[in-house]
Amino acid sequence: MSRPSVPTASDRSWRVGTLVYTTGGLAVLFFWLLWGDFAWNLKERAVAPIAQLMLKGFHASDLVVGLLVGSLPAALGMLLAPVVSVRSDRHRGRWGRRIPFLLIPVPIAVTGLAGLAFTAPIGSALDGALGNFSPGIHSARLLVFAIFWTLFEVATVISNAVFGGLINDVVPQEVIGRFFGLFRAVSLIAGILFNFWIIGHAEAHYAWIFLGIGLIYGIGFPLMCFKVREGEYPPPPPGAADKKVHPLMAMGTYLRECFANPYYLWVFGGITLGFLANGPVNAFSVFYAKSVGMSMDAYGKYLALTYVISLAISYLLGSLADRFHPLRAGIAATALYAVAMIWGGLFARSAGTFAIAFVLHGVLSGAFMTCTASLGQRLFPRSKFAQFASANGIIMGAGFLLMPPLVGLLLDFSGHVYRYTFLVSGGLAVAGFFVLLVAHGKFMKLGGPSAYVAPE
Repeated sequence: MSRPSVPTASDRSWRVGTLVYTTGGLAVLFFWLLWGDFAWNLKERAVAPIAQLMLKGFHASDLVVGLLVGSLPAALGMLLAPVVSVRSDRHRGRWGRRIPFLLIPVPIAVTGLAGLAFTAPIGSALDGALGNFSPGIHSARLLVFAIFWTLFEVATVISNAVFGGLINDVVPQEVIGRFFGLFRAVSLIAGILFNFWIIGHAEAHYAWIFLGIGLIYGIGFPLMCFKVREGEYPPPPPGAADKKVHPLMAMGTYLRECFANPYYLWVFGGITLGFLANGPVNAFSVFYAKSVGMSMDAYGKYLALTYVISLAISYLLGSLADRFHPLRAGIAATALYAVAMIWGGLFARSAGTFAIAFVLHGVLSGAFMTCTASLGQRLFPRSKFAQFASANGIIMGAGFLLMPPLVGLLLDFSGHVYRYTFLVSGGLAVAGFFVLLVAHGKFMKLGGPSAYVAPE
């Protein structure tokens, strides 16, 4: 593994824990983290849309698609992420406290991707083996898909619970906003590459695409893990991860540490509402586009335009988050998003006005994500970062379990007036704006940007 450079007297240095970086060392760190992020995001951006196309090819109902692609990942995250995050926070070993939890899921994810690639022939073989007891070839393929999809999602949830913790532990806070700006840029580049060159071939060649993604991820992500070095950590405090503690006592400790302080509830609520706000438009934007006469070719081009704009401003937004604090930058982004979505809900009645509102939605929701990407690193206790991030994830997961069907019911009752998705998004953003304002007031009482100490 590469080690941070030893600074000279003439070279500026950055510190995080026991790690010290020169400018060159920081650049090397950024390179390897962003390399791993590219492999990670190519997997994240590509697998879900291809899975949706596969499921439709297997004659899955919309309910099954929603449960497997939407509800299952959220449910697994709520169940696994708290356990993994607490274990990671308290783990001490020669490879650090994050790297082992990032390496172990890689073969599981690759196995899941390989299984998804060969779902059709395995499902056909299962159908033949069951003979008269087979539920049918499509059901057999759905069963095989569900098994390998669950494997893939388990690995994804475990890695998601820890990857942010690694960044928190190795990236200096003075530049973490700019790092997440680059992080966002790499994610957008992966999305552009996939949507421009690959997704059009997904239905005919999904097996090769899954195998290619598995190869890139299976090599690229571990390479990052071997090249990034964690520092030394103080001994872990006694708590929820102690093996001698009864699981119920461990759960009580987790809940008390994460949810007893009202300040963190306001923080969790503000972040959750900010992320939930983009959900209604994202979930139904294709149907909205069709309802106003927009072709899918035009829709794809407008989506690509949002990626390009977001890519152009991602580093600037990260710099602003570093300068003014991600909480303040997030409040500003939420306010702008709320205004744009309310405008869209009132006036986006044609293909042209929908295009304007849709691009604003993509750019401003992305701006919120970029501005607040480092918010947890700046507000949560460093020694228990992954634990608190997982607690935030529990609330967010509950929101994403409930929000899509509720919006769907609203649209069914309204006769599919898709403008209402903008109004719901705008309303959630308004609520998020005020919740974040309350969180900011409490943040200032705890010392503000210059003297903040995370309460534990």
